Amino acid sequence: MKKQMKKKVRIKFLPFLVFILILGILGCVIFFFLQIPIHNIYITGNTYLSDQNIIELAGIENYPSFWKTSSNSISKKIKENPYIKQVHVTKKLFAEVHITVEEENLLFRKEENQKIVLENKEEIDDHNTYSLPVLLNYVPDTKYDSFIKGMNAVTESIKAQISEIRYYPNDQDEDRFLLYMNDGNYVYLTLTKFKQINYYEDVLKELDGKKGILYLDSGNHFQIMEE
Repeated sequence: MKKQMKKKVRIKFLPFLVFILILGILGCVIFFFLQIPIHNIYITGNTYLSDQNIIELAGIENYPSFWKTSSNSISKKIKENPYIKQVHVTKKLFAEVHITVEEENLLFRKEENQKIVLENKEEIDDHNTYSLPVLLNYVPDTKYDSFIKGMNAVTESIKAQISEIRYYPNDQDEDRFLLYMNDGNYVYLTLTKFKQINYYEDVLKELDGKKGILYLDSGNHFQIMEE
């Protein structure tokens, strides 16, 4: 019988080591790539919440990994704040995060509980000194929704000029409100004419500095206060 010859298999260690080395380098590159932090954060659309507030809401104040932080997770965290109506987050080249927010409109502060009322009627405990009028008394439920709608139509610049608001119905008009202005004037409004307060500055130009009562609920006339 012929003896069978055993073949010796030689393992080529050099190519194997090169392969392992390449895998190691590739792994390190991927690892360090994933650790790249967020470099810049750009925020637009905010008025009441500061940039820092939004960054903290998003949970990115420590500039975590750009690649491990998803736009969706940032958006969800910011939306948890009651002041936020909408938020859009995009990630761009050079590890930039762009956050665009739309805030709820802040309408007034209630005298009874010092809470801020938003356009969605939610009431928030917030003691920041925003330029908001104070609602002095109770508005009936049957009028409240229309009042909210009316206040939501008032511009920010005019809203900042209103000091206090009082529900002030009379025998002729159950929808009547009295607005106390910061400049010392008084304005009567009815719910169907709330938008007319946005022309307040145009009216002031015609008063030559006189102080008095502006009736926008009926007749659109001005009564000068007696000294």
